This record gives sequence, structure tokens and C-alpha cells, in this order.
Amino acid sequence: MKCWTLGTVLLATGLATGCKTGPSADQCKRLLDHLVDLEFKKAGATASDSAKAELAKQKQAVSDVRSGEFIEACTKRTARTRIDCALAASDLEAVAKCDEIK
Repeated sequence: MKCWTLGTVLLATGLATGCKTGPSADQCKRLLDHLVDLEFKKAGATASDSAKAELAKQKQAVSDVRSGEFIEACTKRTARTRIDCALAASDLEAVAKCDEIK
């Protein structure tokens, strides 16, 4: 499992650009959940029915570790347009392209 890749994604995508009308904590939490899902998907984390509960625990653990720090940075230094773009992204490459939004 790549716990620290999520932090790398955030730095690489440049989601730390300020905005006065920034996203809500709920939007940032949804983004964190989405990024964790995309990271697990990229790592090939598909599961049979019997393994889905364990996979859900692993995803929750990653979210829990990064949640406070991520949400604070997200709400204070991220433009809402970038959050919307990243939430709509279907893979991590598309999330990276959200940095190109001006």
C-alpha cells in the first residue's frame, strides 16, 4: 500500500493555490476520499466480495492518517475550481491536469 503517494499527488498537482472563496471542509473530505480511491485503483486494488471489507478498512486508515492535515491545507489554500476538477477526475493523471486551471 502506498500511504505517502497521496501526499505526493497533492504536491505534484499543485492543489495548494489560495482562494478567498475556497472549498468547504466537506468538499475537501470528499476529495480526500476520491484521491484515496484513485490511488488504490492505480495500485490495482480490486477485491472479491470477501476482501472488500479489508480493502475498505485500508482505505479508511489512509484517510484517517492524512485527513486533518489535508483538510486544513485544502480549505485554506486550494481554489474551489481545482477541487471540482479533481473530484470529476477518473484517474490520477486527470487530477494532475487540474493544476493547469487558471
